[in-house]
Amino acid sequence: MATSVEALARLHKQKLGEFETALGYRFTDLRCLQLALMHSSFAFESVCGKENNEKLEFLGDAVLDLVLSAILLHRYPEMREGELSKLRASLVNEQHLAMMAREIQLDEQLFLGKGEESSGGREKSSILSSAYEAVLGAVFEDGGYEAISEVIQRLFRPYLDAKKDEIEIADSKSRLQELLQAKHNQTPTYVLDSEEGPSHRKQFVVSVHFRDQLLGQGQGSSKKEAEQRAAAAALESL
Repeated sequence: MATSVEALARLHKQKLGEFETALGYRFTDLRCLQLALMHSSFAFESVCGKENNEKLEFLGDAVLDLVLSAILLHRYPEMREGELSKLRASLVNEQHLAMMAREIQLDEQLFLGKGEESSGGREKSSILSSAYEAVLGAVFEDGGYEAISEVIQRLFRPYLDAKKDEIEIADSKSRLQELLQAKHNQTPTYVLDSEEGPSHRKQFVVSVHFRDQLLGQGQGSSKKEAEQRAAAAALESL
């Protein structure tokens, strides 16, 4: 890494230390963290030239997929490969990573160029999610697999079960249809029982039936969500 990055790390040692506390990891080499927080717009406008966090983002993206895959595989052995892939995708998509970045105040720590700063760069999900991956890449670069594995497990653990439930509910309709087709060569029917509330806050209640038998009922803010929840209720009762 260039001397300029090292100089910036020394200059911002207190700021970087505060972020280390939020992250829950102490860097052996603060230059790794400094570089992870440097957006390309800052690098091009500063003495750092072309040095920015893009390569650490590349590394962090790969490491996150690897570590998270191992975590999910061992935590949910009953899930199929396709379900695990969907669950992982829901955890590493841009919006979710940006939300997690805000949780540790990464938006406040970024080094942005003046143009990006004035255009609201600190609020952009694309910049935040990329920087989050860069920070993870920096942890791996600094501490290796054991360190990044511990950090990812701690940061992602609060979201795992909730995201799993979302995936299972979203897949409930297809799972119920597959089950009934395999056993009876017929598909269920969904009935809209009620639709209430103003247009911007509607609530739908849907029931799912098979051969005139009520299998389950669900409620949601859209007809699709209500159908998915009805199917989930049906699967629990079968």
